[in-house]
Amino acid sequence: MQRNRLSRRRVLTGAAGVSAATILHWPANAAEFSYKFGASSPMEHPAMARAQEAANKIKQDSNGRLEITLYPNSVLGGDTAMISQAISGALEMYLLPVDLLAPRNPACGITGVGFAFPDYDHVWAAMDGDLGNMLRAAAEQIGFYCLDKGYDHGFRQITTRTKPITSPDDLRGFKIRLPVAPYLISLFRHLGASPTAINFNEVYSALQTGIVDGQENPLVLIDTAKLYEVQKYCSLTNHVWSGFHTSFNVAAWKKLPPDLQEICQRDFNAGALAERQDFVKMTTTEQQNLTAKGLTFNAPDTKPFRDVLAKNGFYPDMKKTAGDKAWALLEKYVGPLTA
Repeated sequence: MQRNRLSRRRVLTGAAGVSAATILHWPANAAEFSYKFGASSPMEHPAMARAQEAANKIKQDSNGRLEITLYPNSVLGGDTAMISQAISGALEMYLLPVDLLAPRNPACGITGVGFAFPDYDHVWAAMDGDLGNMLRAAAEQIGFYCLDKGYDHGFRQITTRTKPITSPDDLRGFKIRLPVAPYLISLFRHLGASPTAINFNEVYSALQTGIVDGQENPLVLIDTAKLYEVQKYCSLTNHVWSGFHTSFNVAAWKKLPPDLQEICQRDFNAGALAERQDFVKMTTTEQQNLTAKGLTFNAPDTKPFRDVLAKNGFYPDMKKTAGDKAWALLEKYVGPLTA
């Protein structure tokens, strides 16, 4: 018995040491409902570790009636493909970044507004409150039933090879790599930078050869992609926050009896709340890791960046894009962004 408890504890200890090999597979045809749960993140991501923990607990709490199998690391296809699969019902569950639904409903991209969230207290007040409720309702209209509590995917930071970013002046004409993401591209253009959209698999070589001088990503990705080898500085700008939700295809969710829906809400929500703590701890560790690997960190005041954006029309542009309702809900939690 002690050995079994130890083995299970190792599976459930968050991101550390978790891999695809730890996914538990239950006997075939044992479940009343067998759902596939697709994600682009690897099992090492704390959201995936906690989702696996919840799936295991749901199997137990439902007496085997509901089996959820995780498919991490885009093994079912990229996010665009999984979104289509989940909407069609080919995929019952998906770890959803709601902002990726912005092409279908621009309001869904509201969390991508630059420098909107000053810290996690504001993030979680908004996402656990009316802004999150609006986003979850918008997702449901598109085809996703999102559970109440979202996971953390972190704040994005800027790395450079030439100088730390201490003020908006440092971004004028700065050659920065960005993903193909309209909110981010608009943000850095309004800050005076010279953004270039480059696929992530080409980022290292673009930084190495000087095609661009910097990039932006969460610390975990900066570490795992070894960008510290071709970058010298990391400025903790926290310019955009991102997160995930456990989501169901709406029809797949409605097929579950109320008692199974209640179990899913309880166990996945508990896992999401625990993951938020995991992610903060992991990010702190990553800063220490990256410092040891040669990156120099600084934490600039973000108010001057917001002031520039307010003066040059970024926030009014984003308000038009997101819509008045979404914008009002964002400002309810973070304060006025347009003045």
